[in-house]
Amino acid sequence: MEIKSLKISSKNKNAHKKMAQIIRSGGIAVTPTDTVYGLVADAFNMQAQRKIYFLKGRKYKKPLIIMAHNIDSVRMLASISDDAYKIVKRFWPGQLTLILPTNDIGKIISGGRTDIGVRIPNHSFMLKFLKEFGKPVWTTSANISNTKSAKTFEETLIFENKVDVLIDGGKCKCSFESTIIDAVKYPFTVLRKGALDVKKI
Repeated sequence: MEIKSLKISSKNKNAHKKMAQIIRSGGIAVTPTDTVYGLVADAFNMQAQRKIYFLKGRKYKKPLIIMAHNIDSVRMLASISDDAYKIVKRFWPGQLTLILPTNDIGKIISGGRTDIGVRIPNHSFMLKFLKEFGKPVWTTSANISNTKSAKTFEETLIFENKVDVLIDGGKCKCSFESTIIDAVKYPFTVLRKGALDVKKI
């Protein structure tokens, strides 16, 4: 069903609060990040999670990624080993997603998965929003599955009147997806090369 999307500049001093209010009520947002534009929903709202899959035309077997404000928020859903923590301390906030073992709550919100992808973004607006919202969120790139990720606000307008709010942050500075590392067990493996150079890890 078509809705009327709210459009707000990320420079608006209340944009992060408005987005948090919308996500808290079960809405979906398009927002800039430190990689590419993303779709965002409350991690504890299964209906909102399903809507992201519907909007993207994404298969349910492909999990979404969690974004959180800090390590304590990550630990709400996942376990961080000593080896993984060494990486976290160096590269979070940043353009690195770690696949970590889920705890009991993580299993519930992910439909019983034993692992979950998480990261803390290095992006001022997203960090303000996440702090305001107070909980982790589901995220994925703001594009239709198997098409190029949105790097500018204009490219996200395919979701206009399909999501509740679109945050205009201009062009993303990086324009590459996050690097993904499977940190469930050591030695860790690179699942996707992305914005963070794996040679630095």
